[in-house]
Amino acid sequence: MNVSFIGVGAIGLPMARRLIPHCNVTVFDLAKERVAELVQLGATAAETAAKAAAASDIVILMVATPAQLEQAVFGPDGAAEGFKIGATAIVMSSVGIESVATVAEKLKTQHVKVVDAPVTGGVVRAVTGELTILISGAEDDIEKVTPVLEHLGTNLSRSGDKVGDGQAVKLVNQLLCSVHLAVAGEALNFAKKLGLDPEAVLQTVGAGAAASFMLNDRGPRMLATDEPPVLSAVDIFVKDSTLVKEAAARVGAHVPLLEESNAKFRVVSDAGLGRVDDSAVIRAFETEPDA
Repeated sequence: MNVSFIGVGAIGLPMARRLIPHCNVTVFDLAKERVAELVQLGATAAETAAKAAAASDIVILMVATPAQLEQAVFGPDGAAEGFKIGATAIVMSSVGIESVATVAEKLKTQHVKVVDAPVTGGVVRAVTGELTILISGAEDDIEKVTPVLEHLGTNLSRSGDKVGDGQAVKLVNQLLCSVHLAVAGEALNFAKKLGLDPEAVLQTVGAGAAASFMLNDRGPRMLATDEPPVLSAVDIFVKDSTLVKEAAARVGAHVPLLEESNAKFRVVSDAGLGRVDDSAVIRAFETEPDA
């Protein structure tokens, strides 16, 4: 099976790596060193997104933002210039309901199908192939791409019948992740202010009812003395929490905890730390004056 992969960032890279033993994988990304890494493992490099799309009937799009998705598909040398008639594009990025629905509507004129399949689980689960994939779209289209998705995730969750439903579920997911991540930073900073050993506190509360994936995954990185590797950047959560905030405003949902979390991510990003690991959100609490 031929599969093309456009966008091999922190999560896309291990996802593409997992496909190489099972598929003929063609890769495009502006980061040439990431493409070269995959080529060494057996992938084929494409010079443009258009050439990547032309190489396969299934094309995975894993870019970071709605603007990047628009550029990757409809920009100069974009995938829309190369899609085969009858091809299926799988949008696995978290880009919001409107973005993926717009792409699907535009690609109808080229007889290209779109499956909406954002993922959750982070880099760790991308490496192990244990992502949760939130799938929506037409039944036949989903059936076509399921053998590919099964190499990437262990929980293939059917989120709805229309493109955009997967993104909607991901918005709910990112509301929780945003709040959990920010409050983990708040809690560990609170432990420091109380004069406690925050690492001991993390070990204790991380084993009890207050535990969360974000606390146990990001907590050690929040407390590390060295700058942790960037597994997910602050600006990703600025983007994701902003998408949630905007969607909530459209439907009249009250999301005060999400709005506060969004503000904390923005504080860190505005301090010039948008590209560092998202565990740096703890700095938004460390730098605030004592009440």
